[in-house]
Amino acid sequence: MIFRLDERILFPDPELAEEDGLLAVGGDLCTDRLLLAYQSGIFPWYSDDEPILWFSPHERFVLYPEELKISKSMRRVLNSGMFKVTTDQCFEKVIAACSQMEREGQEGTWITADMQAAYIELHQKGYAHSVEVWLDDNLAGGLYGVQVGRVFCGESMFSLVSNASKTALIYLCSSGLFSLIDCQVHTDHLASMGARMISRAAYLTMLENAV
Repeated sequence: MIFRLDERILFPDPELAEEDGLLAVGGDLCTDRLLLAYQSGIFPWYSDDEPILWFSPHERFVLYPEELKISKSMRRVLNSGMFKVTTDQCFEKVIAACSQMEREGQEGTWITADMQAAYIELHQKGYAHSVEVWLDDNLAGGLYGVQVGRVFCGESMFSLVSNASKTALIYLCSSGLFSLIDCQVHTDHLASMGARMISRAAYLTMLENAV
């Protein structure tokens, strides 16, 4: 059953989500609703021509920092010092760059103008963060997401230079700030770095313990 949200800031039980993870439709992207969503294991994912769709997948693709796999070639890149890494220096540029990346099997972007505005507000209030990777003072890659205690809910990443987004993820895992990186949806790229599926129940327990 798909639930329709109204002006009240609440969500149905994530266990009631459809097989594809769709739980609810509607509502808005205000800060309080977004924070409640992430704290409940729910996230928005929709296109410009759709109402706001809220998902809570039955399985979650996650990366435990201690299980991160770094290839020998990637270690050489890191040791070369070619990249400089910063955090929260240009969140708006990172989210804009993520929205412009072409992704296989995807037309357009789910990072709409409204989504960008909502997450920029989350950032300004200290809940959303970015990692920036620089090459010769130019933004080469990065990622952004929402922090829920010691869980980092990754939203998107981009790379304009080979290995830049990997560098951002490795930096995030090595920061010591997080017990879990929520990657949301499976990709071969992240699987090669150690990400794996866990059940929704396990994920919600991690969230509860991380707050």
